[in-house]
Amino acid sequence: MAADGRAGRRRAYRRGHRGEWLAALALTLKGYRILARRFRTPLGEVDLIARRGDLVAIVEVKVRPTLREAMEAVGHDAQRRIDAAASLWLARRPDHARLSVRYDLVAVLPRRWPVHVENVFSPR
Repeated sequence: MAADGRAGRRRAYRRGHRGEWLAALALTLKGYRILARRFRTPLGEVDLIARRGDLVAIVEVKVRPTLREAMEAVGHDAQRRIDAAASLWLARRPDHARLSVRYDLVAVLPRRWPVHVENVFSPR
């Protein structure tokens, strides 16, 4: 039974990596520059940090069957962790005072180009 659980986690991990790669590609084609991938802190993790001009997009990537499920997967606890990690990343930037920050979602759906939802939540 434990082997089945590990195999499932590995599949989910690979699916997540593939989804993040597709999301980064989609954002790059929209003119964003990817500054960080899987930025981890003790407080939380940000999947992608992308920049276009003075706008920094803190991006959560969700691989789900529908857009609704992807949006529902970013609950209050996840928002809090993402915001905490993003705050640490921004604090290390010398130009953070002039940057605009937005929290986005990229939903990777079956047989579709990734859907970029801007401003999916506001920081606490």
